[in-house]
Amino acid sequence: MIAEKTTLTLRLTGLLILITLGFGASGFAQSGEKPEKAAAREEISLPENAEMRQRLHAHVEHLGGTIGERNLWRFADLEAAAAYIENQLAAAGCTPAAQTYEVHGKQVRNIIAEIKGRDQPDEIVVIGAHYDSVRGSPGANDNASGVAALLEMARLFCDRPQSRTLRLAAFVNEEPPFFKTEKMGSRVYAEAVREKGEQITAMVSLETIGYYSDEESSQRFPFPPLRFFYPTRGNFLAFVGNLGSRALLNQALEAFRGAETFPAEGLVAPGWLIGVDWSDHWAFWRAGYPAIMVTDTALFRYPHYHSPSDTPDKVDYPALAQVTQGLTSVIEALCND
Repeated sequence: MIAEKTTLTLRLTGLLILITLGFGASGFAQSGEKPEKAAAREEISLPENAEMRQRLHAHVEHLGGTIGERNLWRFADLEAAAAYIENQLAAAGCTPAAQTYEVHGKQVRNIIAEIKGRDQPDEIVVIGAHYDSVRGSPGANDNASGVAALLEMARLFCDRPQSRTLRLAAFVNEEPPFFKTEKMGSRVYAEAVREKGEQITAMVSLETIGYYSDEESSQRFPFPPLRFFYPTRGNFLAFVGNLGSRALLNQALEAFRGAETFPAEGLVAPGWLIGVDWSDHWAFWRAGYPAIMVTDTALFRYPHYHSPSDTPDKVDYPALAQVTQGLTSVIEALCND
């Protein structure tokens, strides 16, 4: 028993050291204020973002409202979501391709749109979002918000080749019971590109990115000591990576902060920390690629997570537009720097 307690103490101490090192290396907590005293998020309504907000709203409304719950148990709705994504990618000027595989006797698919790079086409940046929802939930924030941002990025980048190749990926079967199984869409995809020997230089998973709150103590944490390093108001976008993806996280966070006033925080932590691997980036870690998750932190903030009340009216569309705009700068940095 004493040995077990000693091991646990060392593990937690090691985590704190690693997280603290991550803060220093990644430029986290740069403000001189204590996190709980940080200023409320400044809402900015830029005229040029009005149309983007409308498009994002329309995507979330269609996926999370008109279609609603979409998964293998609501297969017609899963197919409707896939068709909608393919049509929107085509309308943006991309040519969507399907990676199809069988699950419980049904054909499901990942949807990939590739914009070939001008100068370094063999170096590939993947931006992904899962389009399925958990059983019993319409999945407006989780994850129609991420898909909406992905579709907006298609509109912005399909006719604008970057130096590196950009792939926009809508993944199926991220939610339980398929998460981390061989039937998880992003795992199927990551294993396929690894088998081909493709050079994925960066992967960014857009996971539940539409809910923000300026209320005190609205932000919770998977590891309580994190509250001493991060804001306790859930008004920021989180960039999350493992130790092997630190350089990627630094680059993405710097690009976002350089382009947007929207609050952003980063966390580099061991993959076993609760919540750090809860999205499609996990599949790319498993395949040996650098990958990060961009998120509003989901269940650590969002009261409607994985519930019937995860509906389109819960999404903060002005914030989602700011986040999406900032993420376009992240894509430009990853594809060109």
